Amino acid sequence: MRTIPTVTTDAPRPPSDTALDELFHQSEPVPLVYWRAFSGVKTAVLLAGGTAVLTFVAGLSQFSRGSVMPTGPLAGVVPPATVDVLPLASVLVAFLLTGVAVGLRGQYRLAWYGALGCFPLVIALPLVTGAASDAVPALVGAVGLGSAVANRAGFDQAVELTPFQTTALLAFVAVQVYGTVGTYAMRENFVGVESLTDAFYYIVVTGTTVGYGDATPTTQVTKLFTLSVIVLGTGAFTVATGSLLIPALESRISSAFGTMTASELTLLEDHVLVLGHGELTEPLLDELATTADVVVVTPDADAAAALDDRAVNVLTADPTDEKPLLDARIDAARGVVVATDDDARDALAVVAARQANPDVRIVAAATDQRHVDKLEAVGADAVISPAVIGGRLLGQSVLEADADPFADVADDDAD
Repeated sequence: MRTIPTVTTDAPRPPSDTALDELFHQSEPVPLVYWRAFSGVKTAVLLAGGTAVLTFVAGLSQFSRGSVMPTGPLAGVVPPATVDVLPLASVLVAFLLTGVAVGLRGQYRLAWYGALGCFPLVIALPLVTGAASDAVPALVGAVGLGSAVANRAGFDQAVELTPFQTTALLAFVAVQVYGTVGTYAMRENFVGVESLTDAFYYIVVTGTTVGYGDATPTTQVTKLFTLSVIVLGTGAFTVATGSLLIPALESRISSAFGTMTASELTLLEDHVLVLGHGELTEPLLDELATTADVVVVTPDADAAAALDDRAVNVLTADPTDEKPLLDARIDAARGVVVATDDDARDALAVVAARQANPDVRIVAAATDQRHVDKLEAVGADAVISPAVIGGRLLGQSVLEADADPFADVADDDAD
């Protein structure tokens, strides 16, 4: 009797637990489009800038048509006396949105509040004018408003003003109020001043030394009053502008060249000094950024400029020189990390740090395993060899060891 062989099917293979599967297996589906990339903080900034440009163009188009006759559903809420200023209001809102976009780029919360005020004005503009040219910026502004609201948590930077800057701004505002109220109160002794608008106009053209001559004082008292406004207004404006612009320019120049200002250096305390810049610097900063203030000391200007976008302080100087370390307040530092790609420079940096502060904890990274003892000999409290750690991790991963891959490293450091 002939037997017919039976064909058996292999049982389904159990999922593999090899190291390669663990390395390359993606447990979660990968989205085709990362929508977060199109709906983040940068998108809100771009929408604010785009709305500002479109609103400015729409305002210029209204200026070119001459008189404006509101025909929108909200035209009735606009006083007839203010109809002629609608194109000007559109342009002013455009300039305000430009400033808001700059502030949003810096992720300032104050700029976010400004966006909440400017976007609705742009959205309401076509409802007042009824002009088709205002519909496009209103549509973009509506999307920008939604984007700003959705990314509220991303705009968390506070505008920090020094007491001097606050005082200077308040003094400038006080002079404008003093001049406007005083001019309006003595309007009978002025030519061309009949309303608060005229009084404010007179103070602005006087304070800016334009002086068109259409509004003039007629008595000795009002002339002396005008002189006081000129002196106080010019001085307050100069001081307020200088107190805001000079530190901003100084900060930008310092960031571009990786140089901290003297005032910034004096505020350093309980920070971590990172001496030099190498392949380990970026992951090191990722680890320290959320736990401590970091100051990177490097002689490489290009490397310093590359760190401009990070929330770290950078001092362009030689980390092997003791003076820059003293300037960076190594005496008040929590610790020092020496991690470049040159063990010889690392050794010199360790010596300089130890001389500048004998009690500070110094941790160094040895590019070559043979130099671990040498770095310890010159003053490092702990020396890590990335090559040794990486080799052990690779070996234990490929053998699927259950032991802690850092256990041996910790034991070696203890020895």
